[in-house]
Amino acid sequence: MRAVTISLFGFLLVIAATIISFCDGNSNVLCIESERQALLKFKQHLIDRSNRLSSWVEGEDCCECLGVLCNNLTGHVKMLHLGLSSPYEDASYAEWDAYVGSKLGGEINPSLIELKHLSFLDLSNNDFGGLAIPEFIGSLKSLTYLNLSSTNFQTAIPYNLGNLSKLHYLDLGHNSFFEAKTLQWVSGLSSLQYLDLSDVDLSTATDWLQVTNKLPSLVELHLSDCYLNNNDPSSITVNYTSLAVLDLSSNMLSSIPTWIFSLRSLVSIDLNSNAVEGVIPNGFQNMSSLKFLDLSWNSFSPSSTLSWLSNLNQLQFLGLVYVGLKGNFSSAIGNLSSLTHLDVSRNGIDQEVSEIIESLSRCCLDGLESLNIASNKLSGHLPDQLGQFKNLAYLSLSGNSISGPIPFSIGKLSSLKFLYVAKNRLNATLPQSLGQLGNLEHLDVSNNMLEGNISEMFFSNLLRLTVFRASNNMLTFKPNPSWIPPFQWKSIGLGNWRLGPQFPQWLQCQRNMWWLDISHTGISGVIPTWFWNLSTSFEYLNLSHNQLVGEISYLPGSYVTDLSYNLFTGPLPRASSDLNFLFLSKNLFSGSLSNFLCNSSTKPEALGFLDIESNLLSGEIPDCWENQRMLEVLNLGNNSLTGKMPRSLGSLRNIISLNLRKNNLFGEVPSILQHLANLLILDLSENQLTGSIPAWIGDKLLSLVVLNLRSNKFQAYIPDQICALNSLQFLDLGYNNISGAIPKCFCNLSAMATIRHYGFLAGFGVAVGPGNIFYLGALLVMRGREDEYSTTLRLVTGIDLSVNSLTGEIPKELGNLKELRSLNLSGNLLTGQIPENIGNLEVLESLDLSTNRLHGEIPSSFSNLNFLNHFNVSYNNLTGKIPLGTQLQSFDKFSYIGNLLCGPPITKNCSSDGETPDVTNGGSSEGRHRSKVNWLYVSMVAGFVMGFWGVVAPLFFIRSWRFAYYKKLDHIGDKLYVFWATIGIRIWKWYSML
Repeated sequence: MRAVTISLFGFLLVIAATIISFCDGNSNVLCIESERQALLKFKQHLIDRSNRLSSWVEGEDCCECLGVLCNNLTGHVKMLHLGLSSPYEDASYAEWDAYVGSKLGGEINPSLIELKHLSFLDLSNNDFGGLAIPEFIGSLKSLTYLNLSSTNFQTAIPYNLGNLSKLHYLDLGHNSFFEAKTLQWVSGLSSLQYLDLSDVDLSTATDWLQVTNKLPSLVELHLSDCYLNNNDPSSITVNYTSLAVLDLSSNMLSSIPTWIFSLRSLVSIDLNSNAVEGVIPNGFQNMSSLKFLDLSWNSFSPSSTLSWLSNLNQLQFLGLVYVGLKGNFSSAIGNLSSLTHLDVSRNGIDQEVSEIIESLSRCCLDGLESLNIASNKLSGHLPDQLGQFKNLAYLSLSGNSISGPIPFSIGKLSSLKFLYVAKNRLNATLPQSLGQLGNLEHLDVSNNMLEGNISEMFFSNLLRLTVFRASNNMLTFKPNPSWIPPFQWKSIGLGNWRLGPQFPQWLQCQRNMWWLDISHTGISGVIPTWFWNLSTSFEYLNLSHNQLVGEISYLPGSYVTDLSYNLFTGPLPRASSDLNFLFLSKNLFSGSLSNFLCNSSTKPEALGFLDIESNLLSGEIPDCWENQRMLEVLNLGNNSLTGKMPRSLGSLRNIISLNLRKNNLFGEVPSILQHLANLLILDLSENQLTGSIPAWIGDKLLSLVVLNLRSNKFQAYIPDQICALNSLQFLDLGYNNISGAIPKCFCNLSAMATIRHYGFLAGFGVAVGPGNIFYLGALLVMRGREDEYSTTLRLVTGIDLSVNSLTGEIPKELGNLKELRSLNLSGNLLTGQIPENIGNLEVLESLDLSTNRLHGEIPSSFSNLNFLNHFNVSYNNLTGKIPLGTQLQSFDKFSYIGNLLCGPPITKNCSSDGETPDVTNGGSSEGRHRSKVNWLYVSMVAGFVMGFWGVVAPLFFIRSWRFAYYKKLDHIGDKLYVFWATIGIRIWKWYSML
């Protein structure tokens, strides 16, 4: 994509480096003996885990060895190419592991000094374990090419590299060098054409601009991620006579340096990932030679105009990712006649997608090769005009609001290799013409509204397709059981398709598969044996939310395996030692955890996530967690585990979420858990734990976001140390035996008091494989019901102290928790009045103060609680009028029952002066008091009269009624006598048997 940034010289060097990766088999000249011995000595000090240098042996011609190239005439070693090429971004974990395993390590022996004629040395992408660059490399005076990039060299750059006056190419980038305070040593490299010092800390090297400006032959300068800022001396006149490529990306520039606009010969400028603010300057309009411009990942003003783009008619690559573009964009690109690559993803471009396609068709219909407009606000339908871009190889429109069908003309894009239209509103079905794209390698149509049946013929011409992601649509694919796919897919995403009920037989032919998602697909029955015997080990396997049954003995997955929400039975399966994410929740696995975790021959050693919630596990939690030092999330909730919490849980120093809820654990919380300093979520609810709430929770677990100890047998007081948990968002101590007062210091729980701003997804997310995010979840009781919160967990705040024995008054300090969304203090012995400032909790959604001993009125400030959807103050001693407000009248009378309240929504009207009769506290004057007492007596007399004349009088004067009444009493008496007599006899018999 960035071929325009490579000078002709650099391009030739890359070609040469590729050619010399193999020995020159046509050479008839044997290498010099002293140089052969030097190479063997060099090999002896290297660590070669993959045996790359197996051809470097005693007695062999070194000119025939891998990575060695000799001069055909003299036999002198002139090139040594031991660098590696890193895998593509979409490579499998196995390919990445193979790449890492191929890295050379160890030390670089000074024997290389014997190679007097060495002009080319490439050790890039190896790993020398933090050693320093050997000083002797500065003595290799014949070097014209030196590449030590990404080799894990550290400490300082040796200044004697400045002695390599013949050097044309120097790449020291992407290492961990110490801060370089000066670049004066570079001034000796008078022949230098290519310089890459990326990742070198140049924050104090104020001479970098002056020194590099004086290199007469410099063509390419790469200073990415060097901590550069805008403190360069403005007095320096910059001319860079030969500079064509300038890379200042990933620095700390707050504005674009003005001296850049004076370099009219530049063909490539990369300023992405800085801190540039303000409008995009118009200075670029005078740089008519530009072919590559990347301003991505900066904070430009939305008011920036792009009219200057019209002058850049040689521009081939334009990167404006996440720069704050708004509104209409199509008019700015109409004159970019040479454009081949356009990336304006992650902005706020708000217009019809057809307008952008039409504008591009006018300027660069035949030249456009890559188009990325993902994650904007595009709407409308994809036009048929899209099929006219004959050279388009990469197209990404994901993450917009594009609707309608995929146009049939898509089948005309014969050069297309990558098509991403995920996360839109596309409907209809996949057009048959899409199956004609014989060069297509990656296809992602996931998270749309596509529907219909997909036939076997659709895939017949997609022979090069290796990645097919189409999950979360409404598509159906049920090929003939004997169908043999013509492709070999590496990555398959068919989640939410209709594939079942039979297990897909065609998967049996996929031997290169490492990523598979067939969750929510309606398949049932037993997984075929051949599936577990596929030659490739799964790195991502998702079979969740089906009706699969049977036992599983072994899981071959090496990174992520999700079998949750099925009907698997039997003991927990053995897992591969390098499995990292394992999800087995909502199944019927039984037995103990011990064999799975503690067996030295079968235990998984790299687990980061272990979720076995809601199974039938029994026995004690095993005491062997010291073997799981990498574990970050552990969920054993809702099983039948018993016993005490094992002390070895304290060895899980990396754990961020520990869930042991709804088991039968007893005893106290072991103090060794105080070492779990990274915990965000601790859920021990619904067990039989005893003792007091540990004070060390507040002293040591300072990162806690959720603390749930609900439904246990904790006693004593709430420790004040809990108030030190500044990150705590949800505290649930309900249904225990806690006594004492509510701590006033709860007002220090700052995460419940401060307004926080989060992005699009507000959960605690962890990447689980490519394109998948696992969000930490928690089951929390809010609004009177229990719900699971994951993607929105950061937005949830609440305190639940219900059904305890708390006494005293409700602290008015709770009114300072302005971000509190749920407060439940019901079922306690709280007294006093409801604090007026509780009404200041304006985002409160749930408030339950029922079943206490509160008195007084409901504060008038409660009328400000506009977001309440759950409210209960029943069974207290509250009096007075219910405040009129947006929400309080929307709840039924049962939210107020058991008080002496009046006004809507209860039917009891208040008196004209707004007061309700208050027998408990009396009135405010003697007259009012007398009036209330008189009405009480009147009602008593009226009740007596009605009772007497309605019941007693008829019995006295009407004989038939009197006989019927006493007969009924005799009948009831006989029944009671027989009942109690029978009970007595049974008790006597039971007692006689003792």
